[in-house]
Amino acid sequence: MAGTTFRRDVEAATGCAWEEWIRRLDGEVDKLWSHERIAGYIGQTYEVAEEWSEWIALLYEPLLGRVPIGTTKDAGVQIGVRRTMDAGKERIWRFLLSTQGATLWLGEVKALSWHKGEEFASRDGITGKLTVVDPGSKLRLTWKRSDWDKPSRLQLILLAASGGKTTVSIHQEMLEDVYMRERMRLHWDEVLRRIKAEVERAD
Repeated sequence: MAGTTFRRDVEAATGCAWEEWIRRLDGEVDKLWSHERIAGYIGQTYEVAEEWSEWIALLYEPLLGRVPIGTTKDAGVQIGVRRTMDAGKERIWRFLLSTQGATLWLGEVKALSWHKGEEFASRDGITGKLTVVDPGSKLRLTWKRSDWDKPSRLQLILLAASGGKTTVSIHQEMLEDVYMRERMRLHWDEVLRRIKAEVERAD
């Protein structure tokens, strides 16, 4: 199912609404075609850039009964990223909950007490509620952008690694589609890069 963000972006990029893409492809694409053939057909027939040929094919294929990579029955569309940092769990935990740290991954929010059930709203329009707070180890929360119809589920876990290091894992599920999955993968990868830089600089 194509989400709101993809529908907006594909129309801006191609000049064609998603509903029109579905109508076109329904009458032209054979269900037995491979992903590569579908994407190639879109690019050649409609002179669409390779990136968008790929995205249109990926978002169309569920209508052919195919299950996108990164999708499960219970968690929906999900993504996981992780990064190992040269710092202990306790120090990273304190940083994540500090004003400076929270700004990097949650956005600019009012001071939080970090208790289960606490709600937040960032200056950039991210809203949600803490659902699990396991001090020093795990945070679980709902996380929603202002332009999303439904919230996602977000989890941050700290795992001890060798040499006194810590692996920070971010897992997000219930995303609207695989297009948003890739956008969030890039987002969280950059967030972890910035957290790692700050934590290791503080050492």
